[in-house]
Amino acid sequence: MSGLRERMREKQPLTKASGLAEADQRSLLRLISIISGVTLCFFAILQTIEGRYLLAAFELASSLLLFYASRIVLRARNLILWVYAYLIPLFCFLVYIIIMPGASPTAFVWVYLVPILSYLLLGRAGGFMLAAPVITLVTLAYLLRFGAPEAATGWIDLGNAVLSGFLVLVFVHLYEGRRAAAQQALQAMADTDALTGVANRGRFQACLERSILTSRRTQAPFVLVVLDVDLFKEVNDRWGHDAGDAALQHICSCLTERLRATDFIGRLGGEEFGIILGDTDIEAAIQLVEDLRDRLSDSHLAHEGNQIPLSATFGLAQWPVDGDSLVALYRTADRRLYRGKDAGRNQLVARDEV
Repeated sequence: MSGLRERMREKQPLTKASGLAEADQRSLLRLISIISGVTLCFFAILQTIEGRYLLAAFELASSLLLFYASRIVLRARNLILWVYAYLIPLFCFLVYIIIMPGASPTAFVWVYLVPILSYLLLGRAGGFMLAAPVITLVTLAYLLRFGAPEAATGWIDLGNAVLSGFLVLVFVHLYEGRRAAAQQALQAMADTDALTGVANRGRFQACLERSILTSRRTQAPFVLVVLDVDLFKEVNDRWGHDAGDAALQHICSCLTERLRATDFIGRLGGEEFGIILGDTDIEAAIQLVEDLRDRLSDSHLAHEGNQIPLSATFGLAQWPVDGDSLVALYRTADRRLYRGKDAGRNQLVARDEV
């Protein structure tokens, strides 16, 4: 069973291993944009009071731009570009407020936002690649602006600031690694059939919908295969439900060993499974599925000293010849599957009767 799960991880990669889910990224970026806009408005007021009208105008214009971005980021197409469009100007502004004339030494504290925002919005790898050089640049800018401390107390203050920033970076890096691993594990549990280790019905349907969208764009055909284990109730009744569970695991193992890396398998429910044969027409699919059918019927399940014969019946439907939508493809493949059942089982049906 563990070997089957490892093969399924290779054939069916999960969602990205780091960074928030895209919907969460959009919501977070929207919230941060609003907070940043409000903060800049506040500082624009303070700059006006201090007579720094040019800087106040810049901060006010930036806040208006952030409010606008917060309205459209939820539906923006290329989210990663919006993330960089927010982070890079923000980090450049942080450097500027440290080296600008009349800058306060305490402006350095804003650098602690750099690793937090970078890791939240870009994930572990992207966050480190952006945060580490920015923190280094800010430290150099601080030294350039204020110079090296002359007294021991000054070095202590500088050391505290730099060490705190470094530790924030390390802690966020470690946390993001743990969080991403936990998210991946939860996603695997949500997308995987617990018994067989293949995709569950929800994930399989999502993959089928993506295949349809991709094929509409590329015009590359694919084939949906729906298979049902023959006489599965008799396996449960004669050898017990443990044997039935082992039979389903055995069947999935046989199928995944033969399927290509571009193919996708999922459990639709009970003893019924679905397979997506990517970039394949019906003729090539018939050859592959016939090999799968032979492999199953020739491979008996060894269970508690018994040799349990197994077989399956397959119904095939090609996009877009047999249906242009998820429902139409399912309907065609299912109809052909049950025609094969009525004709004696252990066979495949790829075309309708004429």
